[in-house]
Amino acid sequence: MNENANLVAAGLNILRRNKRYVVWFYLLNLVLAWWGTSAFAAAAHNAMDHSLYSDKLLHGFAIAAFVEMLVHPDFGPAQSSTSPAMMFAVLFFLASLLFMPGVLLGYSSGQRISKSEFYGASARNIWRFVRLLLVFAITAGITSVILSAILGAVVKAVDKTTPERVPFFLQLSGNAVIFLILTILRVWFDLAQVDVVLNDQSQVRKSIARGFRWTRHNLGRLLGSYVLVAVIALIILVAGLVFWNTVVPPANVFGAFLISQFTLFLLLAMRFWQRASAVAFCVRQKEEPPPPEAHPAPVLFEPAPAESVVPTAPDAPVAPVED
Repeated sequence: MNENANLVAAGLNILRRNKRYVVWFYLLNLVLAWWGTSAFAAAAHNAMDHSLYSDKLLHGFAIAAFVEMLVHPDFGPAQSSTSPAMMFAVLFFLASLLFMPGVLLGYSSGQRISKSEFYGASARNIWRFVRLLLVFAITAGITSVILSAILGAVVKAVDKTTPERVPFFLQLSGNAVIFLILTILRVWFDLAQVDVVLNDQSQVRKSIARGFRWTRHNLGRLLGSYVLVAVIALIILVAGLVFWNTVVPPANVFGAFLISQFTLFLLLAMRFWQRASAVAFCVRQKEEPPPPEAHPAPVLFEPAPAESVVPTAPDAPVAPVED
């Protein structure tokens, strides 16, 4: 538990020193989200500006009024208003993939890196991160499908022979297990990304193998730190929703905007906190000296004791025999 807390604290310290990255990514997300929702906002204005029915959406949220707005002739086709949001969401994902190597390099440095170092690391590692993403997507996708199929089959079988509550709790427990397994995969590939950046590793399979070894040998420590940050993120999400529903009046659009954006900013910071913990772990692994190689102890051979030799008297001279 102390090791998990130390790793989380080290990640939080890195995040605090480099909080500008969270601010930059949040502003990028905000701008792209604004552009992505502009088409939907324009369609909503066309459908509801001249209708008294819009009061049900202005001073609260009525699902019937929302559905009627979507099918209103002036709203237009739904695809034309939702496609820009999807396009800008993909654009933010690609921007995150592009600039994340620079963020990881800044995390691993004890001082603020220059712009040339940041953009250089991002450009140098973009193709490596794309390959890591493809391997992660295939691994996580196959794992999710298999685990979901197993869980669905088990719940279906149990549902026929047990009380109603048992399948529900089984489904809940199974989803928790799937969440932990997918978190392990995320830890694995986060470590691989950090290794690619820190060691300038062009062969990503070596970083994948190294990340797997680190995850396997330090599973409790790494998984505990990620789950702890995820629990904090869940608390932030629930607190933001409760505060939004209980404190902010329905007609206060500006208040709702502030609460929602502050919650989203903190949730984005939680993901950066997890990556900072991964960087802290890799930096420690890099700084620790490798364990000394085990050499077999030399075998000492004792000389065999010399055999005792009994001295013999010299042979007496033989007198010549006279004829």
